[in-house]
Order: sequence, then structure tokens, then C-alpha cells
Amino acid sequence: MARSRRTSAEETSADEAKRMQRARRWLGVFRLLIAALEIVALIGNFQYVLGFRLFATANFFSYFTVQSAFAAVVTLGIAAAFALFTPRDPAWLGILRTMVTVYVLISGIVFAVIVAQASTRDYRMEVPWSDTVLHFIVPALALIAWTTDAIMAVNPRVPWSTVGWVLVFPSIWLVYTLFRGADVGWYPYFFLDEAQVGGPMGVAVYCLLVLAIFVSLTAGLVAINRMLWRRARARPAPRPGTPDRRAPRVESPALQR
Repeated sequence: MARSRRTSAEETSADEAKRMQRARRWLGVFRLLIAALEIVALIGNFQYVLGFRLFATANFFSYFTVQSAFAAVVTLGIAAAFALFTPRDPAWLGILRTMVTVYVLISGIVFAVIVAQASTRDYRMEVPWSDTVLHFIVPALALIAWTTDAIMAVNPRVPWSTVGWVLVFPSIWLVYTLFRGADVGWYPYFFLDEAQVGGPMGVAVYCLLVLAIFVSLTAGLVAINRMLWRRARARPAPRPGTPDRRAPRVESPALQR
């Protein structure tokens, strides 16, 4: 009788593992589709800006949105490979996915603010389909993919150190953009141009505001991920004599902070 119970529990555990692996494969396919859509939008947006006679090609690649989109394509491709061929992602990939998700979300937020501000100044700002995909559709899909992974709770939880790591790339980009803008007289976003925001103090205020958004959004995602991770492991324990399929996996001390 005990052997029968063990066999049944083992079969149930194996079935659950297979279901989770199938779900991860679907998630991997979804990530690949998002990456493909991002590539199509990047190509479409590049072709769109080429229609402006005075637009410099180098400026296109200086937008935070474009650089974030390239980072998203690479990250989604890597994440898709892990989801398709391995039972779980490495810890560093959870950090990277969270960072890139924040980048594309903030790109959408900033773009929405710019469009809204243009409308209040009676300035007509055209939004082509490629911008809609880059700034709104892809960020929404990326957030869905990130949330799905968090709900599955198969991967190591995202550490709080992600809140610090998320600022590295934007800080490098900001320094590069300010130096390049002073040299060529062009800035990708109005709030980085002293002439449009009342001098250096205006630039500093806007940068601090965006910094606060980076930190708040990242902290929110990390908190959600860790809450879902704990909830998945707080489900009722199995009956005595059956293996605990929901026992927490061992993590390195660094990931438990």
C-alpha cells in the first residue's frame, strides 16, 4: 500500500514537471515572437526616420528606446533558449530580464509623456505604427512575459540588488548623450536640452525624476516577483508519505538577500 502511494505521488510529480516544462516551452515561443516583433518595429522605425532629409542616421541609434529595444531582442532570445531547452533559468537571467523589462516600460512612459506634452503645446506629433509597437505594444507584451514567468515561480527569485544594477546602463547612456549632445547640438529627448528646460537645473530635475521612476518601477517588479515566489512555496504541504513537490529550491546566499 505504501509503495502504491509512493508510485502515485511520483507519477503526479512527474506529470507536474512535464506540465511545467510544456508551459516553459510556450513561454519560450512567446519570447521569440516578442523579439521578432521588436525587430520588425526597429526596421520599420528606421525606414520611417530615413524619410526625414535632415535626420542623421547616427542619431537613430542614440535613442534610449532603440538601444533598449536591441537589448530586449538579445535578452528575449537568450531567455527563449533557456525556456525551450532547460528546466529553469539561471539567476543572472532573472536580473537581466527584469532590467530590460524596466527599460522598455520606461521608454514607453517617456514617449507617452512627450506625445502628451506636444499636444498641450499645439504641436502635432506624428506617431507611426513602428513607434506604437516599440513604445506601447512590445512593453506590454514584455511585461506579460515577465509576469507569466514570475507566476510560474520555477526560477530563482529576483534579488533586491537588481534595483542598483538597473541604473548602470541608463547612467552610461546619460553621460554619453549629454557629451554627444553638447558636441553635435542634438539631444534625443527634450528634457536633456538645456535650451528647452531652462538650463542645467531643469535637466537635473528631469533626470532625477526619471531616476526615481527607474528605481520605483524596478523595486515594484522585484517585490512582485518575490511575493509570487513566496506564495508559490506557501501552498498547502502534501499529505504525509508523499514527497513535497513545492519545497523551496536551495539558493545561493546572495540571492536570498
